[in-house]
Amino acid sequence: MPRITIIETGLVNPRCREHHGTYPQMFERMIADADASIACDIVSIPDGEMLPDPAGLDAILITGSPAGVYDGFDWIAPLEDFVRKAHDKRVPMVGVCFGHQLIAQALGGTVRKSEKGWGMGRHVYRVTPGNGLIESDEIAIACSHQDQVITPPASARTIMSSAFTPHAGLLYANGTTLSVQPHPEFTVDYADALCDLHHGRAPDDVIATAKASLAEPLDHARLGGAVTRFLTERRS
Repeated sequence: MPRITIIETGLVNPRCREHHGTYPQMFERMIADADASIACDIVSIPDGEMLPDPAGLDAILITGSPAGVYDGFDWIAPLEDFVRKAHDKRVPMVGVCFGHQLIAQALGGTVRKSEKGWGMGRHVYRVTPGNGLIESDEIAIACSHQDQVITPPASARTIMSSAFTPHAGLLYANGTTLSVQPHPEFTVDYADALCDLHHGRAPDDVIATAKASLAEPLDHARLGGAVTRFLTERRS
């Protein structure tokens, strides 16, 4: 069974970390729910750990982060280079939220802070028929972001979209790279806690609507399972 290397690109707010865990721990739970036999390794950029050679990895999952991909942090460019090498070597790779945006930027897309403002709570995305990953007309997933992929790379096909986030899911032509804007690894409780953390940063009505939306069903298990299968399925 392939091992999934989780690249941690940011830290959960200390007010939430004790109860909800780190981003890698959230993904480990998501993966275990889909297939408990899969093992994960963690490379933590905030802890100063070095990126490995992607050619030696079975599969890669890049987490979310409070950072923006356009920020001038010294670890952004090396991570983009890592993504390009993994993509060229056809190592199965998935990015979520920041990871979604980072992969797009590294492969020639455009990312910026959206004039639409904050996306929070439960969002419903249209799913492109025949994508081979998600068998549904639409999917409801929690999100938390201002930044968006504005222009996808030429090699990417949009497979999830909404009026708020037109390029919420991208599948790349190499067949081994996938990225999504919303968070299948989030629990409802953590998504709700994130809304609370945005008081004073996002409009009160946006926060209230987001919190109320989380009472509706979420399809996290469906998308989490699709991500896990994408990372671990055998390819010729």
